[in-house]
Amino acid sequence: MEEYDWDVIVKAKEGKALKRMTLKYADACSGTVYHVMKDGDVVKAVGSSDEMDQDEMNARLVINTTNIIDSHLDLHIPGLWNKTVKDRKGTLHLQEHKLEFDKIISDEVVPSVKMISWADLGQPYQGKTQALLFDSRIEKRRNGYMFTQYWNGWVKNHSVCMQYVSLFMCVNSTEKYWAEEKANWDKYISMAVNPEVAISSGYFWAVTEAKMIEGSAVPIGSNQATPTISVKGSFTDTHSEEDKTDSRKSTIDPIELKNLLNQNLQQLWTKN
Repeated sequence: MEEYDWDVIVKAKEGKALKRMTLKYADACSGTVYHVMKDGDVVKAVGSSDEMDQDEMNARLVINTTNIIDSHLDLHIPGLWNKTVKDRKGTLHLQEHKLEFDKIISDEVVPSVKMISWADLGQPYQGKTQALLFDSRIEKRRNGYMFTQYWNGWVKNHSVCMQYVSLFMCVNSTEKYWAEEKANWDKYISMAVNPEVAISSGYFWAVTEAKMIEGSAVPIGSNQATPTISVKGSFTDTHSEEDKTDSRKSTIDPIELKNLLNQNLQQLWTKN
């Protein structure tokens, strides 16, 4: 049998139901620093000295990426965001996952998914990842502190608050007990650009569908490939006028979010 901490793996399996009930946030397990990219049509470069002349900006942010095993040992599979982005045209852009009025960066957000090369995200991997993107309109009067952070290029990481919908435990074992989990391992491990993370632990989770709750700016995220792509002084995007209109009017339903949070808290209290 492989030399893994099997007590940890067994407890992880037993905790699958609880994992599905809880909301996932970023943590502080990663320490990679990222560059801020500036695409070809940037109007105001990140770090420009004329910040005081700007009252608003439009930022393109990478909130999550697929095919990389994060510090939660989750491997997000391409397509996991397709349904939730289609169902919810808008969402919240928060500061450090804090659902408080003074921590809201923007409620004018257009979420989308797009294939982006790892190289364009400053990562040393080959090929592309499916990124969950936010096009966020940020006003200084809404959250002046984070406006300055973005304008100066200081926001290097983002994180999605999500609820698991469909996930599969993957275990690297030839024991009969783990036959189903080993089949999952064989199916998904080749999709990871950093399989060594799973190999060292003996297991990981393949997440094939998730529900997006909100996206946040964080100092350090559990997924290291989540930078700010660009900030612009005037709004330019590739979405249709209908998409933009719907997103500005259809931000996240606060009652839905409150009920979801309460539901998860009640489930946790019941478990404890």
